[in-house]
Amino acid sequence: MHILSDIIEQIFELIRGLGYLGIVLGLAIEVIPSEIVLAYGGFLVYQGDLNFYGAVFFGTVGALIQQLILYYIGRWGGRPFLDKFGKYIKITPHHMDIAQNWFNKYGSGIVFTARFVPVMRQVISIPAGIAKMSVLRFSTLTILASIPWSFLFVYLGKILGTKWDTIHEAAAPYVTPFILVAIAVLIVYLLIKWYSSKNKKREAK
Repeated sequence: MHILSDIIEQIFELIRGLGYLGIVLGLAIEVIPSEIVLAYGGFLVYQGDLNFYGAVFFGTVGALIQQLILYYIGRWGGRPFLDKFGKYIKITPHHMDIAQNWFNKYGSGIVFTARFVPVMRQVISIPAGIAKMSVLRFSTLTILASIPWSFLFVYLGKILGTKWDTIHEAAAPYVTPFILVAIAVLIVYLLIKWYSSKNKKREAK
């Protein structure tokens, strides 16, 4: 545990030293959860080391890079690769089954909604890659979901200041509304998709 604590401390020092680039790398690689990296970025804003909007912007960039890495793992490696090597990036076959079922059932719109659900936030990118979803569409949905997520945790890290490490307790009241809004967006997306499909069937008759 002491060794792990030292490694995490070194990661934080690296983020501090690299500034915005540290946030990008911290999120792209995600050795520690993205919420913690973003909250630490907020703490650096509180200390005056970073600009708030700069931290949010580069947090979004880092999140996009991470998801594109997972997307291309799915696109180039497929499910057999994930079943064999997924454990090394903390993705289990069970998580993959859930993500693939969600993607097959709800379509590409789930890429946005799943960003607000723990674990699925990362895993959903893989079936999107396996399905060869448009990279532009994938990136757009990922950015749209990552902006409010980055904003929230950088903001909370900033207002918590030296208590930024209590981020999970502070964020709890905000995360549920985020999930509810994401579900509402998904429902609207499905209704539009259903209505469009119905109109196409009518035109085909």
